[in-house]
Amino acid sequence: MKAFCWLTVSAVALMSAGAAQAQTAATTTDPAPAAQADAPVDHSSEIVVTAERRSTSLQRTGVAATVLTGDDLVKKSVNGVEQLQFATPSLTVNTTGQGNAFNIRGIGKTEQTSAIGVGVVTYRDGVATLPGYFQSEPYYDIASVEVLRGPQGTFAGGNATGGAVFITEVNPSTDMVKGYALAQYGNYNDIKLQGAVNLPASDTLAFRFAGNMERRDTFYNVSGPWTGNPGNRRDYSGRASMLWQPSANFRVLLKGDYNNIEYGGLPAGPATATGDPLNVANNTYLNGRDEFGRIVLNMAYTTDGGVTLRSISGYQRGTTQIDYDSDGTANAPSLAAPQTAFHDKISEEIWSQEFNIVSPDTGPFTWVLGGYWQSDKIIIPKGGYFSDVTPNLFPVLIDVAIEGTNPKSALAAFGQVGYELTKGLQLTVGARWSRTTSRNDAVSTTPQYPPLQLAQHDFTADKKLNGKVALNWTVDASNFLYAFVATGSKAGGLNGPNLVGAPPRAFAAEDVTDYEIGWKGTFMGGRLRTQLGGYYNEYKGFQVNIVDPTTPSISSIYNVPGKTKLYGVEFSAQGNFDAFSFDLSGSVSNSELGNFHAADSRLGAAPAVCNPATGPTTARCLDLTGNEQAYAPKFTLSAGAQYTIALGGDATLTPRVDYAHIGAVWGTLFQNVARGDRIGARDIVNAQLTLATGPWSIAAYSTNLTDAHYVAAINGNRRLAGAPRQYGLRVSRTF
Repeated sequence: MKAFCWLTVSAVALMSAGAAQAQTAATTTDPAPAAQADAPVDHSSEIVVTAERRSTSLQRTGVAATVLTGDDLVKKSVNGVEQLQFATPSLTVNTTGQGNAFNIRGIGKTEQTSAIGVGVVTYRDGVATLPGYFQSEPYYDIASVEVLRGPQGTFAGGNATGGAVFITEVNPSTDMVKGYALAQYGNYNDIKLQGAVNLPASDTLAFRFAGNMERRDTFYNVSGPWTGNPGNRRDYSGRASMLWQPSANFRVLLKGDYNNIEYGGLPAGPATATGDPLNVANNTYLNGRDEFGRIVLNMAYTTDGGVTLRSISGYQRGTTQIDYDSDGTANAPSLAAPQTAFHDKISEEIWSQEFNIVSPDTGPFTWVLGGYWQSDKIIIPKGGYFSDVTPNLFPVLIDVAIEGTNPKSALAAFGQVGYELTKGLQLTVGARWSRTTSRNDAVSTTPQYPPLQLAQHDFTADKKLNGKVALNWTVDASNFLYAFVATGSKAGGLNGPNLVGAPPRAFAAEDVTDYEIGWKGTFMGGRLRTQLGGYYNEYKGFQVNIVDPTTPSISSIYNVPGKTKLYGVEFSAQGNFDAFSFDLSGSVSNSELGNFHAADSRLGAAPAVCNPATGPTTARCLDLTGNEQAYAPKFTLSAGAQYTIALGGDATLTPRVDYAHIGAVWGTLFQNVARGDRIGARDIVNAQLTLATGPWSIAAYSTNLTDAHYVAAINGNRRLAGAPRQYGLRVSRTF
């Protein structure tokens, strides 16, 4: 992509205060590369949730959430979104090429297609990021990551049916020059350089600059006549921030991020293959790169009475491209097994604007009011989307090129109010009105002679009203109970042009009703904290992605006619006992797809009739009713522990071990073991040994210590491998 044209947005918006209460809680401190991460801490300090546009204690907030500080990310070896699943219950993240199948409780996005929205919205400093794609941004100079489970939308910009992830980057501060530097070397010639510096210009103005560079050789052993990049990483990321706070009431925070991530063509074998998934054979050009950036302008003004008026403005633009072997083999082409390749280049641009008015935290009555607007344009240039077969056998069925645009918009008003009925008992009511639109101006073409062409110029719009009613009860200093009913929606949209198949032109919104109860306990003077919750979700119009049985290079979104159910229990605990600390989390869940029929493209020609609601059920038209949702494990568990050994003076030695188990999942709704749909359970062990003294630390680390080679995801007819064992040394210094 060409150089970004950075634009400052919404300078006329309402202003933001004190880091916008949503962005406080440890955002002005430097992340602990390792020395700070293992230093003694105040075990009685509260874990803070900022996602509800105000800072509240996790133990007194009626929401299922996991909060990880910048220190936690380092200690747990969470360097990006894919490692987040090993530290959070009910979360799965599976690399599928340009994006990730990111799911909470089995809801999110299981297939990479620009037609469908995301059920889990990721925010960076309050701005909803590019949906589905551009998920490879590294975690560096991060203050906190908050993972909220369940429908969200009555207190923040985007609407979501599965959950939300709020990432807060470290803010500039006016107190002093400070920062950190980090250097790392590991196997696969993994070299990482990272750092940040905070530069106060005056008592009211400060700047912060941060960067991350990583180069790593491929994990894969690739045979066959492939060309290009089989998975070598070349990552370059940078960030510049400015804080201006001319008074205690007024604050302006401006941030710009840039990322250039070269990840290669992700070589992969066929889904039906057995053996080591890191050993593959490909015979096409392999390449993959994401280049994207973001500007966030966060302004707020707090009145003398404590009311905060806030504006959060965002501009984002990115280009993603990938070339891969879509059949996953290097076999000689034949009529029975033609060789296929895939090329994709997509650009996306998003403008967004959110306004909040937030009440003071004092008094029995609290409230948040807000408005949100977003314009999202996806551009597929000429030659941008192309699936080819070599030799050109059955061109109508396989050779397809698509170009065009897919503009989308969202407009919403939301609010949430809370009232203390009696001491310790609070009633919370929230509502959200939203209107979403989607337009397709695209052309699908087969480049052979005679060429076939289908143009599409379609438009659809949805209006929704969602809400939430909750009771929060602070029983005593040690116990907090909550219960709520909430609804959420994922916008409908348009399927792309399909020359041969006949999918629905438009698909409807996905609606969910979520029932949750929970208990949070705080014991031993805050040294031990526990969270336990249960949920029952009922979905109407559940959106699923089905590969077209006539044109396998194209997939389409369908709504499940019957009610889809997801339910389960989640638990977590954190303990801090001076030198020893631990954390534990897990989930037990179940999912049942509503009444639904679909044709599996891998079984051959499409049936004459396969109605999603009525079928009829045949060998080609399959009844999927009651099947588990894809990427929804029945059981997840993560646990970590560390012990800090004093060596004299300020020197410490801290061993740490983290373990994560993610149960077996289905990679598709068809659940065909013979076709490779079953993805086995994975058990991941990470370990670190950190020697810290003063501002210096050196850590020996290993991720996937047992070197488990496992299938992480199914993408079309391919299986994609997870990362093998990595190990090395990391040196860091704070100043």
